[in-house]
Amino acid sequence: MAAPIDLANAETYAHRFVESADAFRFIAVARGELGGFPFLTDAYLGERAVLGDVPTAQCLAECGTGNLRLLFHSAFCGSTLLTRAFDRPGLATGLSEPVALNDLVGWRRRGAVPAGVARAADAALRLLARPFAAGEAVIVKPSNVVNPLAELLLAVQPTAPALFLYAPIETFLISVARKGLECRLWVRELLEGYLQERFVDLGFSPQDLFRQSDLQVAAVGWLAQHAHFARLAQKLGPMRLRTLDADLMAAAPAKALAAVARHYRFDLDEAALAAIVSGPAFTRHSKSGEAYSPEARGADYRRAREAYGDEIAMVAAWAARVADGAGIALDAPNPVIQA
Repeated sequence: MAAPIDLANAETYAHRFVESADAFRFIAVARGELGGFPFLTDAYLGERAVLGDVPTAQCLAECGTGNLRLLFHSAFCGSTLLTRAFDRPGLATGLSEPVALNDLVGWRRRGAVPAGVARAADAALRLLARPFAAGEAVIVKPSNVVNPLAELLLAVQPTAPALFLYAPIETFLISVARKGLECRLWVRELLEGYLQERFVDLGFSPQDLFRQSDLQVAAVGWLAQHAHFARLAQKLGPMRLRTLDADLMAAAPAKALAAVARHYRFDLDEAALAAIVSGPAFTRHSKSGEAYSPEARGADYRRAREAYGDEIAMVAAWAARVADGAGIALDAPNPVIQA
């Protein structure tokens, strides 16, 4: 018989939600391993023995709300980098795109009762918020798939400060174009999910969307996220939800980190911030781990703009018209820093 799961130990990691059993499935993930994973998916975690399943009711009864921070994002904006930047022993642990939250989205799409989803979301965040060391916070960066659940996650963690990090529309489109066919397919899959969630209402019929180019579809998904988080930021106010333009973070990383640290209530002095900016989070590629500088990133984006410039310019202009017609501002409210 397997040993009981020790819910007080964060290294018993809540990896999946098992909807058929109303339980969470646990695997072992050591604190020291987390910094090496861009995403907490099976592709990066590898095959690990299942420690066991624990009923949602038990998770709720035995876990407090923790010391949580939430990082929502638009994709292709440096969210993995920012999660890693604050992943420091004694300060915080960063959890990048935990799959248990994706499971809740799938469950909801299959017709789960809303109260059940809310209960499971509460348990999931309590489990993810368990500190790996005394006094540490936990930063949870959900996948884009989870963005339709953002308001619910903020509701079940009513004291957790949150950030929405986004790439401006042109930068986002450049990223989609330069990443090739796989990414163009991904933005279509993302929008399909958002349509199932009724997360998108920009006046387009299914026929309209079918006739749109890949970059137009990407722009519609971006606008849906942007409109949602703008509404939440205005509703909740700057104490709960702030926003950050990824281009501003790239241009002034120390200023951006200091502002985010204040919002997240992290006590970091100038020396600590300077060490983060000069450290691996900002000097290595967040996915591959290879050396990567702001200059190299700029050169990559310039090459993509040269290769796809006409398409990007046309779609960016089209997206601006759509945004204007829908009353969506392209600059998000409650910014942590200004240009």
